[in-house]
Amino acid sequence: MIARRIGRIALWVVAVLALAVVVFLVWAHTVFAGERPESLKAWTDAEITIRHTDSSFVIEPADGGSDVGLVFIPGARVDPSAYLWKLSGIVAETGATVVITEPTLNLAFFDQRPLSTFTSEAPDVSEWYVGGHSLGGVRACQLAQAGTDAAAEPEVVGLVLFGSYCANDLSDTELRVLSLVGEHDGLSTPAKVEASAGLLPADTVTVLLEGANHAAFGDYGPQPGDGVATASDEETRDGIAAAVAEFLGQPSS
Repeated sequence: MIARRIGRIALWVVAVLALAVVVFLVWAHTVFAGERPESLKAWTDAEITIRHTDSSFVIEPADGGSDVGLVFIPGARVDPSAYLWKLSGIVAETGATVVITEPTLNLAFFDQRPLSTFTSEAPDVSEWYVGGHSLGGVRACQLAQAGTDAAAEPEVVGLVLFGSYCANDLSDTELRVLSLVGEHDGLSTPAKVEASAGLLPADTVTVLLEGANHAAFGDYGPQPGDGVATASDEETRDGIAAAVAEFLGQPSS
């Protein structure tokens, strides 16, 4: 009798765990889809080229480029293609290569592949930055710290945060850091970004994107809990490109 009861309890526990796994997988695969018109703008832009590989989207200048590259990690459950148009402005403005990762289960923290998985997609780049949006930026902070190790391959020279902030302490590193903050970001609010600023190097460059909200760093529609953007998508795209261009124009240490 006791054995039968234990067996029933065990079956119940297994069933609950199985249901939880199914619910999680459905949730993880329910993504904020990229908006098709903006994606098409990127794919048809004569100034850049886009390649879709097994692990990422690679955006490169159509006519040569610099030796600088940025590995960009999407926000949680945001389709990587949702960032093609906004980030293509960086490529057109600076000549840098941008590699947008496709995280495991659409969540950056489940993606344990090394940074070299993505940098290998652009072998001509010799100076690497890592960055990300929202929770993707939190993961980028971890990869940036690992990339400062003397034996790191590739070495990471800098970090770019797009509506994000770090959970690990980078204040004692020599990383060059740019933090882009949306004025109306309701998730990574300007106050939250400021509160975590002590985890970044003292010379971190912070740029407020006027009129931008959290979702404005990509093109995937409204996001629950976000503020209301008052800047157009074009204005935000131009602001991102200009800020990154000025930042990359500074000589690295």
